[in-house]
Amino acid sequence: MPSYEYFCKNCKKTFTVVLTLAEYEKAHVACPKCKSKKVEQKPAAFFAVTAKKS
Repeated sequence: MPSYEYFCKNCKKTFTVVLTLAEYEKAHVACPKCKSKKVEQKPAAFFAVTAKKS
């Protein structure tokens, strides 16, 4: 499942949330520390794992 990194504008903490794509589309993410909904998604690195066939 993808993980998304957020930054809370209220308490200035960064946190990670693991959501399915369906949950992400309708998610109203709140900071787990202060419960504020003033959060912004941070750009995250993406990597793919593939099977290498000989």
